[in-house]
Parts: sequence; C-alpha cells; structure tokens
Amino acid sequence: MLKLSQKKDLVARLATQLSEAQITILIDYKGLDVQTITRLRYELRQAGASMEVVKNTLLNLASQNTDAALMTDFYKGPTAVVTSATDPVAPSKILVDFAKDNEKLEIKAAAFGGKCLEPEEIKALAKMPSKEELLGKLVYTLNAVPTSFVNVLAGVPRGLLNVLNGLKDQKDAA
Repeated sequence: MLKLSQKKDLVARLATQLSEAQITILIDYKGLDVQTITRLRYELRQAGASMEVVKNTLLNLASQNTDAALMTDFYKGPTAVVTSATDPVAPSKILVDFAKDNEKLEIKAAAFGGKCLEPEEIKALAKMPSKEELLGKLVYTLNAVPTSFVNVLAGVPRGLLNVLNGLKDQKDAA
C-alpha cells in the first residue's frame, strides 16, 4: 500500500506523462499472465511508448487538465495506461496486433488530438503508415521533384543537339 506522499508523487509524475503524451490508450489486461504483459511492455518500450498499471482514482486525479480526462467514463476495472510522446501510430499498431493474438487484452479507449477514440477508431489509426514510412515517402517525393525538373531542363538542349546532328547528317549526305 502506498503512502500519501508516494501517491502524490505518482499522480504528479503521471500528470506530466499524460500532458506530454501525443496519445493515451487505456487497456484492460485482466486475464493476461505476467510473461505476456512483460512482452507487451517490451514491445511498447521499443516503439518509444510506456505502459503503466494505475489505480483508477489516481488516474482520475492525474488526468485532470489533460486529453486523458476525456476518457473518465472508461476508468473502471483493471486499467493500464499506454502513453507515447513521440508517435501515436506505433503503440496503436502494437496493441491492435497484440489483441489479435491475445483475446484477453481489451482496448478500452484512447485520447488523441483532443478527442476520445473508440476501439474501432484506434484500429483505423493502427492501419496508418508509421512515422518512418511517412518520412521515407516525403524524402522520395522531395527527391523526385528536382530530379524531374533537371530531366525536363536537360531535354531542351538534348532536343536541339539531336536536331543539329540531324542537319549535319543531312548536309554530309548531300
């Protein structure tokens, strides 16, 4: 049992974590064994996210003045909080994929961009490309534009050179 000072520290730390998070996802982990939860935490940590099991009363206190306050209706039963301050898609993908393999894991809701997302919306978010994929596509697009422009500009002198060579060939033949 935590002392009052420890609870205050936990609430303050969790409030900071929730305010910095781009996405906050609530999950019900009831029925999962320790080894499975440890594997889930490891996968989330690799993606830059964190998972913490918190009492609902402490979560309610910590979530005030954050996007997570939108999910107070879901603070029931065993609750784990998954937060990511860097990439909102990666933890969504991990949790949706993990829930496919482990039916006992239930995604309750998420707070993202000032909106409360239902489980179906979280699944739709998980289908989006990751941050790395989007950055790769952006670099490809940025690289393709100047390359195409250079090819167009080089085509004009190349065409003129071909016409001049054709004229030269005609004069040599005559």
